[in-house]
Amino acid sequence: MLTKKNVIKSIKELPEKFSVEEVIDRIILLQKIDLGIEQSIAGNVHSTASAKSKLKKWLK
Repeated sequence: MLTKKNVIKSIKELPEKFSVEEVIDRIILLQKIDLGIEQSIAGNVHSTASAKSKLKKWLK
């Protein structure tokens, strides 16, 4: 789950002038990173072999 601390830190790294879309994009990115970390901790990951197999099917 996102924390206020991480969101504020990320916003502080933006330039002095920025668009609302940039803030939203950054928050979405933080959320996706956080979700990936949570999934990894829970063991919900794919092996390299599994990923390569899926990519072969997608790239046909």
